[in-house]
Amino acid sequence: MKRKILLPTDFSDNAWNAIIYALKLFKHEFCTFYLLNSTFIQISTLSYFSNKLLKSIEQDALKSLMDLEELAESTNANCNHDFQIILSQENLNTALKKAILEWDIDLVIMGTKGATGAREVFFGSNTIHVINNLKNCPVLIVPETYDFLVPVQIAFPTDYNRFYSDKELRPIKLLADLYDAKIRIMHINAEENLNDIQEYNLNKLKQYLDHYDYSFHWMPKYGNKEMEINDFIRELDINILAMVNYKHNFMEKITHEPVIKKIGYHCKIPFMVIPE
Repeated sequence: MKRKILLPTDFSDNAWNAIIYALKLFKHEFCTFYLLNSTFIQISTLSYFSNKLLKSIEQDALKSLMDLEELAESTNANCNHDFQIILSQENLNTALKKAILEWDIDLVIMGTKGATGAREVFFGSNTIHVINNLKNCPVLIVPETYDFLVPVQIAFPTDYNRFYSDKELRPIKLLADLYDAKIRIMHINAEENLNDIQEYNLNKLKQYLDHYDYSFHWMPKYGNKEMEINDFIRELDINILAMVNYKHNFMEKITHEPVIKKIGYHCKIPFMVIPE
């Protein structure tokens, strides 16, 4: 089966790094990569632009996309891969949603850096909006200067309070299939024993991951969740962090706070966000 990967780009180094990561991640897979750029301009500022200038902006963006496609093909030189370009006048969220539906996209891969480049910012504003608005496709976020490592360790934090469907777990299993990765299920011990609901959800996880190399890890509660997840990533040499983004969970908290207090959670490794 040919995978379909959507790569939004603003032609920055950060976006190019995410593209390179995607090409290396799917090195052995048959893939079509869709390079998408949005030339969206706020209605409030449209009056300052003439039609001629707007057309020039689109032509420049189209040329940049074509140059990027050529660069990706020459850099990649992989017969398993082919490329398509998408130029949109819609805002990024709308452009992504339409592309996902039209081309039946399996995964979006993008960079993290915001316009400010501030170290204390969790994600750039575009990335946060994408995470919180895309409801039908997982997003893999690649840190700005991250160099590709074969992902052989995937972390999946959970409190077992929620039942995960096979559809929600499928992106994690597909990632694990690429390099026979181990799935490390992390739980912070906020209670002495799991309740009946948590036990049920844990057993369901075991069933869904039956044919995969997985393990359960119980972390003592000694700090905030951001700190404990960071420590877990370091201690087990995790290569990708995966979480389901559902209402009132940890993901919602950190994506709605532009600055993370105290230690803060910074995206040091690729981070896959799965919509519920």
